[in-house]
Amino acid sequence: TYNRVATLLDITDHNFSGFFVGQTLEAVILGTLCGVGMLLFRLPFALTIGTFIGFTALIPLFGAWAGAGVGFLLIASQDLSQAVFFIIYIIILQQLESNLIYPRVVGNSIGIPGIWVLVAITIGAGVGGIAGMLLGVPVFATVYQVIGILTKKRLQMKQLATEE
Repeated sequence: TYNRVATLLDITDHNFSGFFVGQTLEAVILGTLCGVGMLLFRLPFALTIGTFIGFTALIPLFGAWAGAGVGFLLIASQDLSQAVFFIIYIIILQQLESNLIYPRVVGNSIGIPGIWVLVAITIGAGVGGIAGMLLGVPVFATVYQVIGILTKKRLQMKQLATEE
């Protein structure tokens, strides 16, 4: 029993720490892409908004949009047409990030396929809102890995039984 509980706690610790490392890495990537893109398009407050979006991106799926709203207001204080262009740029960047970058980065950091990251966030958001989005991925990864271990053990037991 001790070994089983220790293994479960080890898997859980690995998944939660890996998730938060992956989440932080993804936020840095998004903030950098936003800041560099804004510099290339010569939008005002590029580094400030890129940094702010990087920090707010620590909240999965929702955070970057909150940062984009603040960025829109800052840019709109200078030029409304640039603010509208910024929103279009953020929509495109956010789609790339949410569908390509985020599942791969976070999935690789905890050892599950990217599609399961999206499933875990969707189910977590439905069950527990923002807290569900934050906890859904590492909890799902833990369950995923425990089921994988149990399945391997059962297959090994079945193979041994057929060999005897």
